[in-house]
Amino acid sequence: MSRCGRGKNRPQKIEKEADSKHFMFSQISGCQPAPEGYSPTLRWQQQQVANFSASLNKHRNHWRSQHLDSNVIMPKSEDEEGWKKFCLGERIHSEIDALPNNENIGIDYMKVGFPPLLSIVSRMNQATVTSVLEYLISWFGEKKFTPELGRWLYALLACLEKPLLPEAHSLIRQLARRCSEVRVMEENKNEEQISALNLIICLVSRYFDQRDLADEPS
Repeated sequence: MSRCGRGKNRPQKIEKEADSKHFMFSQISGCQPAPEGYSPTLRWQQQQVANFSASLNKHRNHWRSQHLDSNVIMPKSEDEEGWKKFCLGERIHSEIDALPNNENIGIDYMKVGFPPLLSIVSRMNQATVTSVLEYLISWFGEKKFTPELGRWLYALLACLEKPLLPEAHSLIRQLARRCSEVRVMEENKNEEQISALNLIICLVSRYFDQRDLADEPS
């Protein structure tokens, strides 16, 4: 994006405000570049999109036949806190380091979170998918990236149908930008985590045609 030249007598305050607004706009409009050495290749990005697309085309009809376990009670669409706990579990949602371990009891999904099973996500209409995506992106805006969050974000992206609802369009762009911010702040350069963040950015930018957010090939 080109910037206009500055007049010699331009007031300093206005100049600083303009610079600030330009900086903020540049941060809002695009993604932060990947850390050096971690930018995905174009071939990798194309392969992820092809795999994602092929998986959707192959399995979408099969999703509808999945039976939901009678023990699974999905929150109402408008229950933001309920969905955060449902997807992420009480440990992550409440930022508890560890939960009491009792080997005699099976997995308590309300504590560890439900995985995005086909039997669950196949029962979510587009309005619910968009709402849950909004809840998790809101949570992610202030929290760290976790494998549980990554699995749900991927599943929800897979549930989105084209053409996107306006709300979903805005949300996935917000998601990609947030992933790019977290990727830059990743201190230990955890390759598995950066790869997961790269994948989400890739799907948003290249599968959902938000090309201005795409990573430049390394």
